[in-house]
Amino acid sequence: MKILVTGATGYTGSRTAAALRRAGHTVLGLTRDALSPRARALAAHEVQPVTGELADPGSYRHHLDDVDAVVHAVLDLNDPVGSDQKLFAELLAAQERTGRGRHLVYTTGISSYGRTGVSPMDEDTPGDPASPLHFRMVLEAELAATGLPHTVIRPGFVYGGEASTSMTAQWFAAGAAGRVTFYGDRAKRWTWVHVDDLAASYVAVLARTDVAAGRVFVVGDDQQPTALEVCTACARAAGHTGEITFEPAEAGGMLQTAADQDELVISARTRTLLDWTPRHSGVLADPAALHRAWPAARAA
Repeated sequence: MKILVTGATGYTGSRTAAALRRAGHTVLGLTRDALSPRARALAAHEVQPVTGELADPGSYRHHLDDVDAVVHAVLDLNDPVGSDQKLFAELLAAQERTGRGRHLVYTTGISSYGRTGVSPMDEDTPGDPASPLHFRMVLEAELAATGLPHTVIRPGFVYGGEASTSMTAQWFAAGAAGRVTFYGDRAKRWTWVHVDDLAASYVAVLARTDVAAGRVFVVGDDQQPTALEVCTACARAAGHTGEITFEPAEAGGMLQTAADQDELVISARTRTLLDWTPRHSGVLADPAALHRAWPAARAA
């Protein structure tokens, strides 16, 4: 299968692109700069960097005609709704031009649920329209309405590797700086998933598109630590021995506010239908190893 990965130089996208290549696929990695160091790192994993950006469909349109699937692993923070809607429209246009569909693996996340009052949640749990991230569930519904062949993946909180957009990286950095602040409910619990286990779920979807088509899969491990436990472990791994201060979620910005509740999911559908099992032992199993990976990846 020939696959285009958006956000291929990003945290999740880079690991996913490499995993798809290891699974035997031909992989194109969409990046703003195909000559950047991160794009060259993709090439070292036998992924072909190609230039384009979501905000400009004309920059990637020609790549869609030549692929069998698209893994959408990036959120355009400048226009998170419009850029995804443009991608849907371009895939529909490519289907009309060529007479065949491309399977879109579309990524949202468990924070899209908001405050549901349900724990643990699964793929059928309705989201809270008041959530600041509910627009991502609205986009899921818009995608389904297009009739495009697709699968939705809702990952838990991602950790491991370079951790660039992981909450753990924020806590590592705060611990190294000696000023650690925890935002919101101290008892809230989140489901986590290692970045390589998440990458394996994309591989599993594209190996079983007959089963995965039209479905939503939540992806996370079975651990249920409090966010404060993870914050503390990350801060200590980074050398912080002092106190942790506490602030309301709103003081941490929109993302902290959106995730200020229990966000626990059960991945039974993913395990059963895709034969997916997380191989990592959890975010608290070895914080020192996670911390060593974080600065090493930044230096590289």
